Amino acid sequence: MSRPPLPPFTTLEDAQQKARAAEDAWNSRDPARVALAYTQDSRWRNRVEFIHGRAAIEAFLTRKWAREMDYRLIKEVWGFRQNRMAVRFAYEWRDDSGHWFRSYGNELWQFDAVGVMAERHASINDMPIKEADRKFLWPLGRRPDDHPGLSDLGL
Repeated sequence: MSRPPLPPFTTLEDAQQKARAAEDAWNSRDPARVALAYTQDSRWRNRVEFIHGRAAIEAFLTRKWAREMDYRLIKEVWGFRQNRMAVRFAYEWRDDSGHWFRSYGNELWQFDAVGVMAERHASINDMPIKEADRKFLWPLGRRPDDHPGLSDLGL
């Protein structure tokens, strides 16, 4: 199945469209939907965890969103070249005790010829925040088009 825009990424608009599609999928918090954006044998490094294959990705995301409640994410393209992209992101979530966090990170992505992600390398840091300091306040799901991005929020 093809997942446009397809590499090689030649314009910032194409790269931004690809990153927004990923953001929208992750904000759905639907592990099966998100896993379809990755090849059957996709390789991930997420923090210190190494994940291989679509089934393992889906299992990882199921665990992640059971632990990271009220998850809201923003992604921003940092750079792109041919079939690779660098993205920075931040997301806010709370744990089961009601403590809020903002997690910041960078991802390196590599896509196959039909636009499915074959590799994802993510470095992520968590920062406790007060509920009053949250910036990602849209209803759960897709970030509204008029909601500021990371740069606009000073993140």
